[in-house]
Amino acid sequence: MALDIFKFFQATNPSRTLAVENEEDQKYYIDFASVRGGQIIEKLRNKIAFFSSDEPTCELFTGHIGCGKSTELLRLKADLEQDEFHVVYLESDQDLEMGDVDAGDILLAIARRVSESLETAGINLRPGYFQQLFGEVQEILQTPVQISTDVKFSVGIAAITAQAKSSPNLRDKLRGFLEPRTDGIIQAINQELLEPAIQKLKQQGRRGLVVLVDNLDQIAPAPKAWGRPQPEYLFVDRGTQLRRLNCHIIYTIPLALRFSDDFGRLTTSFMVDPKVLPMAPVQLRDGRQHQEGMALLRQLALARAFPNVAADQRLARSPEVFDSPDTLDRLCRISGGHVRNLLRFLNDWIQEDRQLPLTRESLETVIRTRRNELTLSIDTQEWEALRQVVRHKTVAGNQDYQALIRSMFVYEYLDQEGSWFDINPILAEAKEFQT
Repeated sequence: MALDIFKFFQATNPSRTLAVENEEDQKYYIDFASVRGGQIIEKLRNKIAFFSSDEPTCELFTGHIGCGKSTELLRLKADLEQDEFHVVYLESDQDLEMGDVDAGDILLAIARRVSESLETAGINLRPGYFQQLFGEVQEILQTPVQISTDVKFSVGIAAITAQAKSSPNLRDKLRGFLEPRTDGIIQAINQELLEPAIQKLKQQGRRGLVVLVDNLDQIAPAPKAWGRPQPEYLFVDRGTQLRRLNCHIIYTIPLALRFSDDFGRLTTSFMVDPKVLPMAPVQLRDGRQHQEGMALLRQLALARAFPNVAADQRLARSPEVFDSPDTLDRLCRISGGHVRNLLRFLNDWIQEDRQLPLTRESLETVIRTRRNELTLSIDTQEWEALRQVVRHKTVAGNQDYQALIRSMFVYEYLDQEGSWFDINPILAEAKEFQT
């Protein structure tokens, strides 16, 4: 059967997150664990399901935006559900204004999504603390938010957080009211929501409750009003509060925090080191091609075209999609092993060619366009910093290098010697870098 270019285009949507418990999505999933330096998701699963199933745990998970964290977290969700845990997956950007986040906002979002999930499972809790709080919030805010004391807990929180997300003034008033009560809110979430929920879940045959808080790595690095960068404020200054929830919880955090001067305080606050999901390598430290990494990236591209074809048979059908094997390899190498960028290149390439097989000429057009977009924001000092990264395969902990990481001008990889860094391959070909 001829390949349907429209279906192929849809399958390469770079904004789509795979949910591996879904049978169709499972066909597109490629496991990069063997080239990413270890079974990171397995370690997180074992910490919860094997070593500490009856004790609350708190873990931090990071990596470049778009490298596959959400897909891996959804795989972890499916695995833990097989282990008889009740798992709540929370997309932070659905509940929070990512340019202006406070610890209390995160706590309320968790409480809302947990209660929603529990209600779906037939567990309806009405924490008395929050019923009283809802009434006080209406009084203090004096807004048209309608929250009656007999609504479901999740609906009450949703009514507050939805209004706060859309209105900076309302958000400030709400924080002014809630901030002095943060410890009481944490205590109420634990005693009136999480602990009773875990008891009821165990009565249903579940082993416990796990909360996966995704997309917090996307919070803006802008400073708060008093000058403190938002990531450091949330995860360093307020980290102790975020880890006090009495359930298993995993937070995604910005990768740049690993290079912050406050990294030591971060690990002290959470009492763990962040688990890092690195890029899939296209080459070794010495510049030689990484054979296994490239093989898996080829599979990533071909699986979008042939999801129902066995992995060992896809390469034979590559000529239906790409005009030559070298063209496919060019796509994989220029992506630098960044999953979303590979799909973005491929998606743009299909739109450029509008027919199969895809040609090398059109791929080069897509690459040039993307390179021009990226280089516009890079100044002379940053080009020199990028040259230093290429020479030494390391990054320093100052603000310049944090910006390079955050902008995805530099990628992190992992091998038996540990982390190493390299320039985004698309920038390595820029004339400004080669000068």
